[in-house]
Amino acid sequence: MSRGVRRAGAGQGAAAAVQLLVTLSFLPSVVEAQVTGVLDDCLCDIDSIDNFNTFKIFPKIKKLQERDYFRYYKVNLKRPCPFWAEDGHCSIKDCHVEPCPESKIPVGIKAGSSNKYLKVANNTKELEDCEQANKLGAINSTLSNQSKEAFIDWARYDDSQDHFCELDDERSPAAQYVDLLLNPERYTGYKGPSAWRVWNSIYEENCFKPRSVYRPLNPLAPSRGEDDGESFYTWLEGLCLEKRVFYKLISGLHASINLHLCANYLLEETWGKPSWGPNMKEFKRRFDPVETKGEGPRRLKNLYFLYLIELRALSKVAPYFERSIVDLYTGNVEEDADTKTLLLNIFQDTKSFPMHFDEKSMFAGDKKGAKSLKEEFRLHFKNISRIMDCVGCDKCRLWGKLQTQGLGTALKILFSEKEIQKLPENSPSKGFQLTRQEIVALLNAFGRRLRIFYSSGWRMDLFSWAVHFSCFYI
Repeated sequence: MSRGVRRAGAGQGAAAAVQLLVTLSFLPSVVEAQVTGVLDDCLCDIDSIDNFNTFKIFPKIKKLQERDYFRYYKVNLKRPCPFWAEDGHCSIKDCHVEPCPESKIPVGIKAGSSNKYLKVANNTKELEDCEQANKLGAINSTLSNQSKEAFIDWARYDDSQDHFCELDDERSPAAQYVDLLLNPERYTGYKGPSAWRVWNSIYEENCFKPRSVYRPLNPLAPSRGEDDGESFYTWLEGLCLEKRVFYKLISGLHASINLHLCANYLLEETWGKPSWGPNMKEFKRRFDPVETKGEGPRRLKNLYFLYLIELRALSKVAPYFERSIVDLYTGNVEEDADTKTLLLNIFQDTKSFPMHFDEKSMFAGDKKGAKSLKEEFRLHFKNISRIMDCVGCDKCRLWGKLQTQGLGTALKILFSEKEIQKLPENSPSKGFQLTRQEIVALLNAFGRRLRIFYSSGWRMDLFSWAVHFSCFYI
């Protein structure tokens, strides 16, 4: 990131912090939103997650996200909504995503994107100047004929067998590179019926829920009188583990997105200059236990559960990246080597976590029934990834697609253990592969959870939460 960008961000963050402190000084009291204890459906406590994240993982992930390999994400923000006629894209200028000019993209990343499977001749001087410029995305291109044939098989491999997400075609003219550091996730003003429709479709049509059961605080549901969601949670606890896990992951994903919007909110705009910072009122509306009738802490616990799932996936995928054939290639040989070393260091840390979620407890019953349930699980999540193309705000769509793809990649890893164990050391395997797009999404999505936990925001009173996020975004 350039010094100019950092200085600009620092100035806005400091101004937002001062403004927030003045506002908070008029509040008569501060409501505490405590989230503690052991998480349901696993044997991990929240304090252990906070400590592990703060002292072991977060500083390294933050550094990794600033590396060229992980900051540029190729995405198609122009895919039409496959489920309903679009309401039209958001006209708010802060919804806009600034694509990265091709000239700014590291040459190794461009070569990998356009040349995903096979090494081909490229005579441009720019590529000739780069050692091994035709690397295949994240994979070394010095392949034998046998390995090339394996890549051809992989190219033909039916994505529906293992993908939990609808992947963008990176070869599409509509797909563009986005610099994630220059297009941060934050609240843009996109809200109302269009946004509600997206989340309603996700929860009501894809979370294994009958229409007769209503989610707490659903703005599109009829009034339920004194029912504060107890009937919903009675129904949820009656589900099998796999369906409970699915709901918690979606709820945790929703909480993650909402927390970042609250933390980096468009507070006001004066003379065309926006002021961004934490929004106390919005945070309380979404997470305060009193205002949400106890729903807020549940949402935050689901966010911790989401973190555990993604943490487990990172520990399981380490053997894939430990192979010599895998190289996080951008064209900068020295930085690429440092980036892989840093990534492998992070994987070692994830392996050391003592209370991982046990994915073997899922889909463990009758083989035929388990296989059918797993496929239903996968297709429901894949459908949610398609719904992200119905988000009307480009910036919201960008981060929605990235976070969904990151979680989908984590699920793909968790349920591909046998394939990962069988990976050959010096050649690609059609049994399990990760595209660069999936790798970037996985690490950046996980990084979103880490930012939140590093602040330990809601574990404190709301005043402290706001101050922490103000300082964090400076």
